[in-house]
Amino acid sequence: MFYEPKNGHGLPHNPFNAVVTPRPIGWISSRGADGTDNLAPYSFFNAVAYEPPQVMFSSTSVKADRGDTKDSVANIRETGVFAVNIVEYAMRDVMNRTSGLWGREVDEFVDAGIEKAACRMIDCASVAGAPAVLECRMTQIIKIEGEANFAVFGEVVGVNLRDDCMVDGAFDVTTFHPLARGGYKDYSVVRDVFQLERPE
Repeated sequence: MFYEPKNGHGLPHNPFNAVVTPRPIGWISSRGADGTDNLAPYSFFNAVAYEPPQVMFSSTSVKADRGDTKDSVANIRETGVFAVNIVEYAMRDVMNRTSGLWGREVDEFVDAGIEKAACRMIDCASVAGAPAVLECRMTQIIKIEGEANFAVFGEVVGVNLRDDCMVDGAFDVTTFHPLARGGYKDYSVVRDVFQLERPE
């Protein structure tokens, strides 16, 4: 099968997300200028550089009460900071709860019963007990092709690692099983890892 996305795929469901999978989930917490906290998962997310460490996520839809985007991007525009909370398998249901298109006044931490922790380097809440939290200062927001598509880049200025996830000096993902996004309504979980040596 071959198709040009601009002409449609002719299938019951869009296969694009299922092709680019699994995708890490950036559980983005942000705080508006009015002090309202927000928490939402984004599967268009990844680390993009080592020095300095940088991450990005993309928001691809709008909410009626936010104009051209969603709460996360709107808050980051106002305050310039955000946190990436790493999602473990045990938190899959509360993460999913925060994916709803709630009104801008809704605090997803409260709605989903998630305990907050204060970030150390930025004025933002984070998910207490998350395996890792990346505290970020926004470096740029880029409007990309598509009506509501924005890519948000941030420099990681603080890294919080849960103590039980550290094994022999390494951050061990098998201690908490990261959740990943597939296509359609699919998710996957990382339980097994192996190593490959890069050729000299």
